[in-house]
Amino acid sequence: MTRSGADHPDDPHRLGLLVNPIAGMGGRVGLKGTDGVVERAVALGAEPTAHAKAHEMLSELRQLVTARPHPIRVEWLTCSGAMGADSLASAGFEDFTILHEPGEATSADDTRRAVRRFVGAGAELIVFCGGDGTARDVCSITQATTPVLGVPAGVKMYSGVFGVTPARAAQILFDYLVGDLDLAEVEILDIDEERYRRGEWAVRLYATARTPFEPSLTQAAKALITGVSESEVCGDIADEVIERLESEPETLVLLGAGSTVEAVGRRLGIDKTLLGVDAVVDREVIGVDLNEQQLLRLLAAHRRCVLVLSPIGAQGFVLGRGNQQLSPEVVRRIGPANVIVVATPAKLQRTPVLHFDTGDRALDAAFANSGYLQVVTGYHQSRLVKVAT
Repeated sequence: MTRSGADHPDDPHRLGLLVNPIAGMGGRVGLKGTDGVVERAVALGAEPTAHAKAHEMLSELRQLVTARPHPIRVEWLTCSGAMGADSLASAGFEDFTILHEPGEATSADDTRRAVRRFVGAGAELIVFCGGDGTARDVCSITQATTPVLGVPAGVKMYSGVFGVTPARAAQILFDYLVGDLDLAEVEILDIDEERYRRGEWAVRLYATARTPFEPSLTQAAKALITGVSESEVCGDIADEVIERLESEPETLVLLGAGSTVEAVGRRLGIDKTLLGVDAVVDREVIGVDLNEQQLLRLLAAHRRCVLVLSPIGAQGFVLGRGNQQLSPEVVRRIGPANVIVVATPAKLQRTPVLHFDTGDRALDAAFANSGYLQVVTGYHQSRLVKVAT
């Protein structure tokens, strides 16, 4: 097993903590990211979410480290205010040193400066709360030398350094501190957000990094598979979904992102946006690329709603990656029983487990209640797929 950075059992573990305060703000307002659009996100009513994610991870970790007969000592290196110190204090950690004080508006440069100082001060591992953009900035300094661990708080997270949820990131970190996890080399990926907002999916490999790795707790990097046509299978899935929907006229149908769901739109005769959430009633489009507030207004005006989603290949996320406009409040109003998950057999072959990370642990548990979820895989065909609990 990997030796952790503390040389003696009584020595504290010196860890870096960085929170990107603006991470994830573009999600619920339908901007598909936050890079370069913070002011627009705020104007649309976006609120910071990263602190809550960091607080959840740190609170869980604190319970784990203090529950041991000989509690683990952790000495944190962090930034002032919303970039770290606020989250540590709210979770009950007192032993932290501020090495970087950002200005009122934080930037990628603040991230890189802070990480450089963490490394210089001897951090054995750096925990960051953000998305793929934050991962890129952090790993541009750590390279493959200082291990990192990501707490998922961005809109999209394709890199392999993130815990599946904030609570699972805490478990990963705890297992690392007690010496139960090996380090693995993983990929740092990021999407071109400008092209993403135009409906284009363009992911690049930027670097590799080392991270404490446990397959059931760490998310896989999104599979980059091209050249395989599954249009016929997607058409069969679309026929099955439409047959179910048309048995209930006047139903509000929300179509999520992805090519499999896009096929449903084509069968309905509509021009479905590839990467947004669209609304349809009786084959008529009534909303395109909707944000959280627009979705809530539509839900208030319709008695019944069905949400059609497809998981991200390999990662298995159905909710919580790239579709944060489907907030806990939106999903609760729809109801877990009214969510139809669709995927081709080939996608499920490389996606053995489904994940839900809505930001509401009780809601996530509702999807995992039986341990399995029925996924539509063709016309009159479905498969039970395991849901992570």
